Amino acid sequence: MEKKKLQSISIAALIVSVLPLAALIPSLLHLSLSDGIRTVWAGANIVFVLLGLILSVVCVRNRESRSVINIVSTAISAFWVLLMVGIVALALFLTFVQ
Repeated sequence: MEKKKLQSISIAALIVSVLPLAALIPSLLHLSLSDGIRTVWAGANIVFVLLGLILSVVCVRNRESRSVINIVSTAISAFWVLLMVGIVALALFLTFVQ
C-alpha cells in the first residue's frame, strides 16, 4: 500500500514539475494576457515549482521508492528553483547597480 501511494505521489510530482511550462502556451499561440492574469499565472508557477520540489524530495528520500520518475522530477524542479533564484538575484543586482 505504501509503495503504491509513493508511486502516485511521484507521478503527481512529475506532472506538477512540468506544469510551469504551460506558461509558454500563450506566447506560442500569440496571445496577449492582461497584467492580472500574468501575475496570477506567475504566482501559480511559483507554487507549482515549490510543490513539485517538495513532492519529489519526499519520494527520493525513500530508498525503496526511488525511481527514474522521481529523479527526473527532482531534476526538473531543481532547475526551476535555480532559475527563479537566478532571476531574483539578477533583479536585485540590477536594482543596486543602477
